[in-house]
Amino acid sequence: MLKIVLKRLGQIVLVIWSVGSLTFILTRVLPGDMAYRIAASRYGYDQTDSFAAAAVRDELQLDLSAWQHYMHWFGDLLQLKLGHSLVSGRTVWAEISHQFGHTLSLAFVALCFSLLLGPPLGLFAARKPHGYIDHMTLLGSILLRSLPTFVIGIGLMTLFAVKLNWLPAAGYGSLAHFILPALTLAFGLSAVSVRISRHSMVAVMQSDYYQFARLKGLSAWQCFRRHGLRNVAIPILAYHSVQLIYLIEGVVIVESLFAWPGSGHALVHAVIARDVPMIQGTALVMGTIFVGLNMVVDMISTVIDPRIKDKRAE
Repeated sequence: MLKIVLKRLGQIVLVIWSVGSLTFILTRVLPGDMAYRIAASRYGYDQTDSFAAAAVRDELQLDLSAWQHYMHWFGDLLQLKLGHSLVSGRTVWAEISHQFGHTLSLAFVALCFSLLLGPPLGLFAARKPHGYIDHMTLLGSILLRSLPTFVIGIGLMTLFAVKLNWLPAAGYGSLAHFILPALTLAFGLSAVSVRISRHSMVAVMQSDYYQFARLKGLSAWQCFRRHGLRNVAIPILAYHSVQLIYLIEGVVIVESLFAWPGSGHALVHAVIARDVPMIQGTALVMGTIFVGLNMVVDMISTVIDPRIKDKRAE
């Protein structure tokens, strides 16, 4: 466990530096006047002119070289300071702490939906390989995986919000608002986890130890509970750990589509407004969360399968 934690902590440090530096460079090379964009986000495009842009440029010292701005950012980062938003003036930590609460709650609900949809369907399809249900789940997985996230979201919104009027199309405030954006993310995750679960269960059912358990007289449920569940859980858990990046990336699109007040929605507005500290802070937190979640998954995998610990010890 200690080796896993130390390795992931080293990765977190590397991710923070690389993501922050890359974000700084990319925001600097975007076309357009940075001062004008910031002024427009503060006062509105109708109230912004060259004088407002000049005032913002003087206030934020945008005439300094990019190297000076980078060194100032890096010095603050060493002190765990992410600076202040160029638009609102609030600290980036305050903005992110408010936004990421909504984002993490949406991601958690989406992950729960994907675990309820994908693995059970995959295990059910594995009961009769190459049967009707197996072929149907394969077709559904191909269709869902080939569709972009926003297409799935628009389809769900059109069906359940516009046609049937069962759920709200967008917004935040009640449990009903979670369903459509969470399902949009969950469908993309469960599309592949169905096949991962199916292939893993078929391989376990064809193994010698599983066949011997059936010969001893154990029922199908007893075999699955004693010999199948933990062996099937490892590839499913490994897949979801890899696909966490899909969840983090999908949040940006889904939050913008469903007007969800999270970090993804705020990141889009920060890019438009050239709010560099907010862009850097959001990207850093997203990268850190991704590495941290992978560390948790590694630790859970070691607990489920002690063979992983033995291999690392070798």
